[in-house]
Amino acid sequence: MEEQRLIVTASPHIRDSASNRSLMGNVVIALLPTVVASAFIFGMRALLVVAVTTAACVGFEYLYTLLMHKRNPVGDLSAVVTGIILALNVPVGMPLWICIVGAFVAIVIVKQMFGGLGYNVANPALVGRIVLFLGFTSRMTAYVYPDLAVDALASATPLSSSVDQSTVSLLDLFLGLHGGMLGETCILTIVVGLAFLLFTRTISFAIPGSIVGTVFVLTLIASGDLHTAVAEILSGGLMFGAVFMATDYVTSPFTTRGKLIYGIVIGLLTFLIRNFGSMNEGMSYAILMGNLLTPWFNEWGHQIPLGRVKPKKKAENQAAAASAGKGGAA
Repeated sequence: MEEQRLIVTASPHIRDSASNRSLMGNVVIALLPTVVASAFIFGMRALLVVAVTTAACVGFEYLYTLLMHKRNPVGDLSAVVTGIILALNVPVGMPLWICIVGAFVAIVIVKQMFGGLGYNVANPALVGRIVLFLGFTSRMTAYVYPDLAVDALASATPLSSSVDQSTVSLLDLFLGLHGGMLGETCILTIVVGLAFLLFTRTISFAIPGSIVGTVFVLTLIASGDLHTAVAEILSGGLMFGAVFMATDYVTSPFTTRGKLIYGIVIGLLTFLIRNFGSMNEGMSYAILMGNLLTPWFNEWGHQIPLGRVKPKKKAENQAAAASAGKGGAA
């Protein structure tokens, strides 16, 4: 009878039927309420921006893999997710050709040139947004305000230095009745998407919870005002980034402890940039820094295998065993 070897490795040992396509499909479903809300708040052009950016991402991925004679990964829906997220990170008036430039940066430069899905060191949509902001700043800040908001055309975005967050309407922030990017305004639909992702176990609460919690606590300490702290987490791209961008499987830690450290660092950087930097936002740069530090977060948060004995302790045990053996032999 052939001898069977039992290989003992660190737990947990989990078998799951989930695939890249099913996980990405869940993210697409979670994003749909925000897409619909953007169309309702900003008009039907929002859907055009989403469609063009998503089609560009899928098209660039197909053409690149075709030219490089690589396996076509379009069916895993990762390019679709990148396209939707990138579209929701631009204002509704963004020229479509600039959206296509962002799609090229995200898919070709950040994703495929690093080896494709699983090899990119930063979230493709995130880097695409940052490149567009640096290269087309005036376009990225040319917000179109929703007609539903009272005096919207004469007001600024919630994170603008001219806005007193202690008096801003929390209901308007929650429902998205203010200017901003397509996907960052309506917190209600982001929360719905988060609930779906948690219910389907597509993501864990560790990352979005630690990011939002860190910003909330630091703002509350700094301002001493609960209303301001709540307004801070409902403003800008904090919620959208925490739920849909910081939780990217490839560029975020895989251990619970690592995820918590990762989220706290992103929240801390966001708070520092918003309050002490020259930018009103800061979430994108904070997530990018978190992406780049993920290998260290994984190392710091690495689990200890069940039954593992520290080298020093192991040496002491071996010495004690040897001593006992000599005593028994005598």
